[in-house]
Amino acid sequence: MTTPTRTPYGGGAIGSLCAGHSPHRRPDERIARCVAEALGDARTVLDVGAVAADLPFGDGEFDASMTLFGVHRWSDVPAGLREMRRVTRGPVVILTCDPAVVRDFWLYRYAPEVLDIEALRHPTVEELASALGGCGTVRTVPIPLDCTGGFDEAYYGRPETLLDPAARQAGSAWSFVDDRVREHFDTALRADLESGAWDEEFGHLRSRPTYEGSLVIVRATP
Repeated sequence: MTTPTRTPYGGGAIGSLCAGHSPHRRPDERIARCVAEALGDARTVLDVGAVAADLPFGDGEFDASMTLFGVHRWSDVPAGLREMRRVTRGPVVILTCDPAVVRDFWLYRYAPEVLDIEALRHPTVEELASALGGCGTVRTVPIPLDCTGGFDEAYYGRPETLLDPAARQAGSAWSFVDDRVREHFDTALRADLESGAWDEEFGHLRSRPTYEGSLVIVRATP
C-alpha cells in the first residue's frame, strides 16, 4: 500500500490528536487504522487542524482531507467544512464525538458539567453531514481498553486513571470547569471505588476489550 503524502494545515489534525506535550495523550494506532481505512487509497491528504475557513489551496487539489478532534475548535464550522469539500476530490474524513451520546458515558454520574460542555462544543453529526453534502456515512469507532488517546472515554474500564489530574487535563473539557466540579468528581468517584459501588454497576467494563461510545468517523464523498 502506498503511503499517502500528508499536508498539515492550521496546526495539523495529527498534532491535535497526539497532543504530544501530554504523556496521557498519544496517538492510538488502532484508531489511526480506522482513519486510514476511511481515507481509502488516497495518495495526497490534507490534514486540517484548528483553522479551516479559508484554505489556501486550489479546488480539488487533494485526494482526501481529514480533521481529527479539530472541528469543534473552529469558529465557523460550516465554512470550514465547505472549504475542505472544495479542495478535496474524494473523501472528507472527520474524527469527532457525537454529542447525542456523549452523556451516556458513566462519567456523567460524577462530572455531568464536563460532559454537558462536551455535548455543547461538538457539532451534531447531522450538521457535519449537511455542510459536507454528497454521500455520507457515520461509523462508531471502537475504543480499546488500553487506549492511549487521552480523552475521557479512553478510560472507560480504568476509572482510577481519571483520578490523576494530569490525565483529566488531557481532555480539554476539564479546563472549562472550576475546582468545585473537580473536587466533587474526585471525592465521589473515590468513594464509589472504595465501597465497590462503581464496580457493582460498571465493573464489567474493566474486561471489555472495546467500548463503543461517542467517538465516530464522519465520512463524505462528492
